[in-house]
Amino acid sequence: MTQLDPPGGMVRPAVAYPSALARCVSVEPEKFAAAHWGQTPLLSRAAELPNPAGFTDLLSPDDADELLSRRGLRTPFLRVAKDGQVLPAARYTGGGGAGAEIGDQVLDEKILQLYAGGATLVLQGLHRNWPPLVDFTRELSLAVGQPLQVNAYLTPPGSQGFATHYDTHDVFVLQVDGRKHWRIHPPVLPDPLERQPWGGRADEVTATALGPAALDVVLEPGDALYLPRGWLHSAQAQESSSLHLTVGIRALTRYALVEELLALATEDRRLRATLPFGIDLADPEAIEPELTETVEALRDWLSHADPAAVAGRLRQRAWSASRPAPIRPLAQAAALATLTVDSHVTVRPGLRWQLTATGDQATLRLFDRTITLPAYCEPAVRALLTGEITRVGDLPALDTDADRLTLARRLLQEAALIPG
Repeated sequence: MTQLDPPGGMVRPAVAYPSALARCVSVEPEKFAAAHWGQTPLLSRAAELPNPAGFTDLLSPDDADELLSRRGLRTPFLRVAKDGQVLPAARYTGGGGAGAEIGDQVLDEKILQLYAGGATLVLQGLHRNWPPLVDFTRELSLAVGQPLQVNAYLTPPGSQGFATHYDTHDVFVLQVDGRKHWRIHPPVLPDPLERQPWGGRADEVTATALGPAALDVVLEPGDALYLPRGWLHSAQAQESSSLHLTVGIRALTRYALVEELLALATEDRRLRATLPFGIDLADPEAIEPELTETVEALRDWLSHADPAAVAGRLRQRAWSASRPAPIRPLAQAAALATLTVDSHVTVRPGLRWQLTATGDQATLRLFDRTITLPAYCEPAVRALLTGEITRVGDLPALDTDADRLTLARRLLQEAALIPG
């Protein structure tokens, strides 16, 4: 059984924030899943959303200035674009000064010149380095069941960072500050894969963008927009500067199933066979018998494909793309040193795990490792990971407190648990 912890975000005094998904869409989750997910855009106005203060709690203009000036930001956590082109990093990075032996730190004075000159700033990977977005993204990822990434776009008044294009992943656009004019057109290639970027269809994209828009709208602070992959879009800041967040949804597709099935098909010797000696690979008639036999062998193999094997490969692919909540290494080490039977521990928020027991061994699979334990530990591990038990001394199916402490320390050291 795979168990996910219940969603949870940052605790903010005096303000009760709604769930991450409710902050992004103005319809019920069931309706969003049935009518919009992967199909059609959804515009949600601030008045329709339960956001008490828009999205400034996630990243404000002052926060962006903090990142650009005082956090030692390096590439690729920043991109700069102007007139539809991404500028070379050398134009805005340089040495970090005495004691910082690196040459690609973002230089605030160069950023000022570029931004004042009309360039768009793209803060990337904010789901990894800005605490409010780390927590928000983790909760939203659990809600949609897919890995996410977050970028922020800071655009000067009247500027447009990128020409009309499409993304190969779905996005939530969250307008934080300023106003931005969006023009949305239907796909030229529905449901594009990552290997099918818009540049390969630039002429079609340009021609379609000249036609009537499916959605022509100005996003105001607190508004949200959902765009499925493939939908064409362009955005231009209005009379003032604009800041919006783009939450990219790196959803797995049916083609991912195909890729994993083909990877497993290497087990079939018929599909590993060498083509005949001297075959003319450019001759369709010479290739036809081999193609027919290969298709038959593949069809036969697919009819016996093991869903468990495919799920195991998909688990590795999906889980490694989403990290659980950050841990505090120093506090974690201190908890290890002072653990007693009266200590309380809890599962690491956002941890994806799978626990099985076979014979005399229990196997705990996490996002980045597999842990093996004696089979008799399985009830105690499950009780901890499901939150049924938090006090170390209450762990079931173990004979002594020494065994309970040993197990709790192991799971704390593996970062599956955190101090409670």
